[in-house]
Amino acid sequence: MAKSRRLTKLVAYLRPHAREATLGIIALLIVNGLGVRIPLLIRTCINKLSANFSLDQVIYYVVLIFSLSSAMWLIRMASRIWLFGVGRQVEFDLKQRIFEHLLKLEPSYFATNTGGDLISRATSDVENIRRLLGFAVLSLANTVFAYALTLPVMLAIDVELTLAALAVYPLMLFMVQLFSHRLRNQQLEVQENLSNMSELIQEDISGMALIKIYAQEENERRAFAHQNQQLLQANLQLAKSRNTLFPLISGLASVSSLVIIWLGATRLASGSLAVGDFVALLIYVQQLVFPTALLGFTITTYQRGEVSIDRIEAILTVTPKIQDTADTIHLPREQVRGELSARNLSYTYPDVTNPALQNINFTISPGEIVAIVGPIGSGKTTLANALPRLLDIDPGQLFLDGVDITKIALADLRSAIAYVPQDSFLFSTTIKNNIRYEDPMSDQPEVEFAAHLAQIHPEIANFPQQYETIVGERGITLSGGQRQRTALARALLVNAPVLILDDALSSVDNQTATAILANFRTDWKSPDLSSSGTNGTKRKTVVFITHQLSAAAAADRIFVIDKGKIIQTGTQIELLQQPGLYRTLWSQHQVEELLH
Repeated sequence: MAKSRRLTKLVAYLRPHAREATLGIIALLIVNGLGVRIPLLIRTCINKLSANFSLDQVIYYVVLIFSLSSAMWLIRMASRIWLFGVGRQVEFDLKQRIFEHLLKLEPSYFATNTGGDLISRATSDVENIRRLLGFAVLSLANTVFAYALTLPVMLAIDVELTLAALAVYPLMLFMVQLFSHRLRNQQLEVQENLSNMSELIQEDISGMALIKIYAQEENERRAFAHQNQQLLQANLQLAKSRNTLFPLISGLASVSSLVIIWLGATRLASGSLAVGDFVALLIYVQQLVFPTALLGFTITTYQRGEVSIDRIEAILTVTPKIQDTADTIHLPREQVRGELSARNLSYTYPDVTNPALQNINFTISPGEIVAIVGPIGSGKTTLANALPRLLDIDPGQLFLDGVDITKIALADLRSAIAYVPQDSFLFSTTIKNNIRYEDPMSDQPEVEFAAHLAQIHPEIANFPQQYETIVGERGITLSGGQRQRTALARALLVNAPVLILDDALSSVDNQTATAILANFRTDWKSPDLSSSGTNGTKRKTVVFITHQLSAAAAADRIFVIDKGKIIQTGTQIELLQQPGLYRTLWSQHQVEELLH
């Protein structure tokens, strides 16, 4: 069943390139037809020359055989170009499909599937399938045609010699079958070890600063040496199996030539076999040696391809949990007012018993700034992820302008909600390109205006390259506060009606954080941007998740979350007048301020 499913997948990979594959296989058929014809011409030439030598006949056959051999070479080259080209096209298609499919999957998928393993599948596994659909298809077709066209001619020449020469071939195929299961398991082990090594390298490169801070170079060196040793052992075991199988196949294939020579010499001496027939049979047997020996390589390539098909399909068959449905509603960004509401919102993470959110209810008016505070692990980030539907929440719980967010087209929903998460991820490009990530065609004034609102423009202006400064991998050349404000500027440039800040100013001082929030209280005007869409922007609805209570105090309202429930709501003054968690948090904050 599994093999049938893999073959079905291979056919599906090939289907878009059926024309090129068909041309390549037809070319191989012609090549093997010429390969059968040439020995027959040699046989005829030898038999005629044995009876009556003629120089004209020799020249005729030499020119004819040379012409057919040249045509055979050209057609073989064409078949390789077509079939290897199909492999490259399938490689391109699969990489594109994998990347596009990964873009559709929810963030939780990448929490359980590491980047190193996914990269390995999208590179080395795809390459194995490319070899399978290039080299292996060519070899298999060549072997089938070689036997299908050559055997009938050999049997027509001499049945007894042909059967004797091919008597060892069943043993050869039995050995290939005997080794195939072992080769597949060993190839799977190699692929898994390669994935583990890729994952380790990726993590160590990303965390190089941490490795040096804790002086863990030696531990990481040992960890890499262990992974490298496992990969080496797996490759050696695979090489041992291959280097045992292939010489045996080649040796057995060569035995058939010895059988022809041994029995054919006796027949020549008795006169029961013509010299031309003997030479033709010897050539045919030699022609079958290469396709038969190549069968071992083909089997190995197929074993690799089987493993890789399973590993790639494990990605492609994952159904996105969060996707548009047939009854999706389109909600253009310019029509969104920015009202957010929750009705008995609850959410429990997979394989977890306690819910992260429990029966949360609220309504946030358009243009309102709401701060959300609470202890670590109280559900604040879960709520932030639920609003743009990064989590698979049930219908009828969260609403944007009164519309269930599970019914809004994902592109429209996420266009209406700008989200700055805790981890301020930046791409390895310029500050300017990071800020205008959503709209790469944004003009410099628009970029600078967003940076002004995020309170990062003065610092960027002091950089030698200013907005053309390369931030390095994940923004490593910037401080934590600079990374956060650059990410905020990126969200502000989007000009979405709703802005979610998930502790996105944790590395920014209270004064700067308060100044940033103050920018959200007024309609944004800039006389320098009269032609810009940013000019005259209406107030955003801001959901500000924070541990900085001084900044939270400037919000219109504060939600206090604990153990997945909203236990208090109100303004700073209202919450301080009532006993509860907020007053406790504020007291702790005041003590910390005094200590600093």
